[in-house]
Amino acid sequence: MSLCLPTRRSSTRLMLPAVAAMALAACVSTPGPQVSGTGTCSDASLGWAVGQPADEANLRRLSSESGAGLVNPISPTTVVKHDARNDRLRVYIDAQNRITAARCE
Repeated sequence: MSLCLPTRRSSTRLMLPAVAAMALAACVSTPGPQVSGTGTCSDASLGWAVGQPADEANLRRLSSESGAGLVNPISPTTVVKHDARNDRLRVYIDAQNRITAARCE
């Protein structure tokens, strides 16, 4: 009488789909960014922010006044993708944490 025991190779094959399923489940359950505002960005009246500290209060005010649904603070080391979105405000910040520009991009 011989016993059919799983080999190391077959148990690895069985574990791989289970691990992949758990990884995908983690991705699906993670919520995306919360978008607020009207969704259409307007940077016409945001000139006051240049030179101001990039603190939470100023970023919230920029978000509110621009109507943008998404605000991206951009530091000197941030890699920026050059895609266009009409609901995004990019706030450019220098090394001293001062706002250098606020543009809808």
